[in-house]
Amino acid sequence: GPERRGNAGCALPAAVDIQPACLGLYCGRTVLSVNGSVETYGDCGVCPRGQRTDDNKICRECMGSPDRYDWLYLGFMAMLPLVLHWFFIEWYSGKKSSSALLQHVTALFECSVAAIVTLLVSDPVGSLHIRSCKVKKLSDWYTMLYNPSPDYITTVHCTHEAVYPLYTIVFIYYAFCLVLMMLLRPLLVKKIACGLGKSDRFKSIYAALYFFPVLTVLQAVGGGLLYYAFPYIILVLSLVTLAVYMSASEVESFKDLLVRKKRLVVLFSHWLLHAYGIISISKLDKLEQDLPLLALVPAPALFYVLTAKYTEPSRILSEGGNGH
Repeated sequence: GPERRGNAGCALPAAVDIQPACLGLYCGRTVLSVNGSVETYGDCGVCPRGQRTDDNKICRECMGSPDRYDWLYLGFMAMLPLVLHWFFIEWYSGKKSSSALLQHVTALFECSVAAIVTLLVSDPVGSLHIRSCKVKKLSDWYTMLYNPSPDYITTVHCTHEAVYPLYTIVFIYYAFCLVLMMLLRPLLVKKIACGLGKSDRFKSIYAALYFFPVLTVLQAVGGGLLYYAFPYIILVLSLVTLAVYMSASEVESFKDLLVRKKRLVVLFSHWLLHAYGIISISKLDKLEQDLPLLALVPAPALFYVLTAKYTEPSRILSEGGNGH
């Protein structure tokens, strides 16, 4: 390969100058030994787990910690199974609200414990802190697409986790969620869900066995896209689901909302999601500028309630009939 030879004014380390250029966006040389200020490097190839290439194509340890946006992304990925658990528990429990409540609490417990255990087993082990590499661009999530072919025949495989550990930590979390659910939920459901038919008892657990593989594939294929788009996904989904819920529950006034506790719980949970989306978009970089945006959280619900009576289908149909 072509060699890079430095002159006297070159600022690169000598060991880099005398080696052939390292091709590929994510290929790098591992540091074999350090003797004082002189480092010895290996061949150009894949970086070990927990490392990524620097500007000089040298594999360096990820010593940073996730920034606020990274934590918000991990929080979103952690919320997905919990929200789906709650949705399917509600969907299949029908009117047996007492058994549903216990299942909701158990689902929250499972996901919380899974999140804590995932952080504890991540590097550094035994700590709730994690060391990570900074996400610089979208391609960092898809290093497998950037393996170089120097002679157009052989491919140098340099696929590694450049966004360590944001990609794999989600899979570990989902695995713990699944294990904890299989250990705790069947016993609980068998004990408390006596009012439900035998076939209905475990339907929320069966649903989870379907959605966990879907979430895993979603993270594997769309992890990088989700990283950049999740705040907007939260906002759109919280708006749509709130509108659908209020429409299905025939909420037409504030009184309808206050009649049942369940409706208030759903409303406040949507508000929390909405606030989470706004915080994720603004990142709260400038507090005095971004905090007032949280005042917009109740706006969609207020707009819906204030305009519901004008969009009642039966009223529109009757007025249309009168017009003829």
